[in-house]
Amino acid sequence: MKIRGSSLYLRWVSLFFISIASILTVITLVQYSRLRNDYPPQMVIAGVPVGGLDPQTAAQRLLQVYSLPVEIHYGDAIFQLDPNLIGFQLNVESMLAAADLQRTGASFWGGFWDYLWNRKSATAEVPLVETFSEERLRAYLTSEIAARYDQPPIPAQPIPGSTEFQPGQPGQVIDVDRAVILIGDAMRSPSQRVVQLAPVYTSAGRPSKQNLQLLLEEIIGQDNFDGIVGIYLLDLQTAEELHFAYRAGENLPVNPDIAFTASSTIKIPIMVTAYQRFNGRLDDQTATLMLDMIKKSENPPADALMRVIDEARGPLVVSETMKALGLQNTFLAGYFYDGAPILQIFHTPANTRTDVNTDSDIYSQTTPSDIGSLLEDIYQCSQTGGGTLVAAFPGQIDQNSCQQMIQYLVEDKIGVLIQSGVPEGTAVA
Repeated sequence: MKIRGSSLYLRWVSLFFISIASILTVITLVQYSRLRNDYPPQMVIAGVPVGGLDPQTAAQRLLQVYSLPVEIHYGDAIFQLDPNLIGFQLNVESMLAAADLQRTGASFWGGFWDYLWNRKSATAEVPLVETFSEERLRAYLTSEIAARYDQPPIPAQPIPGSTEFQPGQPGQVIDVDRAVILIGDAMRSPSQRVVQLAPVYTSAGRPSKQNLQLLLEEIIGQDNFDGIVGIYLLDLQTAEELHFAYRAGENLPVNPDIAFTASSTIKIPIMVTAYQRFNGRLDDQTATLMLDMIKKSENPPADALMRVIDEARGPLVVSETMKALGLQNTFLAGYFYDGAPILQIFHTPANTRTDVNTDSDIYSQTTPSDIGSLLEDIYQCSQTGGGTLVAAFPGQIDQNSCQQMIQYLVEDKIGVLIQSGVPEGTAVA
């Protein structure tokens, strides 16, 4: 009887504990089910912890964090940039959908087992999904920061009444491209929302072509020069061009350009024609004539060289070569020797203008832009082996020919004008 009573007692005790365990399991299961409706403790969305929050509360927290302004430091100034100002928007729906997928995609019973044993689940992260307008950010940086706090470099300024320039001043400006990257990173960060922008220091700018023109016009006016001045300047590195004509305080149109007597500058077209005529190869006699014509600026070698080109039509061949290069206002109508006949009367866009007359020599004319363009063609050909000269005369003029032409021009040393105003050792052609 004692054994049967003891066995019955143990059964009731076992049933009691099983019932208690079942009840606790059910209670725990209900708690876990409720907990599963919210995000798991280790859930992180866009860098913001949302563990234990329901989707609506999580969305509010995300908007709260990412709506905080970004603090921008630039020099001594501090700005607060509202994300809305540059169109910053969170794609909350997309991020919550990804979080819900991770929340509901895991095994229910596997998660319940981990919950029973108080095991922490692995951190679940959902990346940030956002958009903002880089164009609006650049506009903000330009109009709100650069316009107020940049110190642009000041180019050298002409000193009135002299040919000298006052030195320019260096400046500091915002690096907009770098700033866009840094601010964009701060906008995407839930915690690092302070940006330090370092200015870019720039050297003083070169004098502008406009200032140079004003200086030249002032010098011409101060000297009481009552004639016509035509100037063509081309920066071979930047392709910036300065081209103007000036007479007694007024600017004259330069399209078409103004015809001037070519004088010795016409020997440059003669040189180009000789190289074109002889396919870029000069014999010793021709090379000697070329050197005397350019270095000594003598006329007899020029006449002799044109006779080698064409005994009867040498000057006209030079004119035809210039026309083939598109230089419509440059021609040579006869030889240099006294009493040389005019071989042809040339009418050009420049010398048929009715608003200006420089009384140019009917034998030899050019314009500032024509001779400047020809020199540019020679330079480009010498540097790259391409350009107008090579295109117009393929197989006749090459890079080596153009380099020889420049070397001849360098030999023309006069010691005044531009040559006297550049540092020693500077090659002037």
